[in-house]
Amino acid sequence: MIIAVDFDGTIVEHKYPEIGKEIPNAIKVLKRLKADGHVLILWTYRSGEELKQAVRYCKKHGVEFFAVNNNSNDEDFDFTYSRKIYADVYIDDRNLPGLPDWETLYRMIVNRVENTI
Repeated sequence: MIIAVDFDGTIVEHKYPEIGKEIPNAIKVLKRLKADGHVLILWTYRSGEELKQAVRYCKKHGVEFFAVNNNSNDEDFDFTYSRKIYADVYIDDRNLPGLPDWETLYRMIVNRVENTI
């Protein structure tokens, strides 16, 4: 499954342009999802140096993404407009009714996968 994950307010607390504290279990669950074979894409409004900081933060904590603000790493990101990338699941704090805790998110994704097999 392709999973697009927002950064500010989702992986870390909202402190943009700074990097907030990790949302509990975010890194642990992202690592588990990747280990389960899911494709993770960082999908964030950040660009330039702020985006590099977010990518470095995740990498430092052991999470590397298949792509960043793109569907794949060989795609060039056009900063002149915003576009939605393709994913099976989008994890974002702006979801209705908000962001569940990360353990609940993990169970939701695993149950979705198991119910489609």
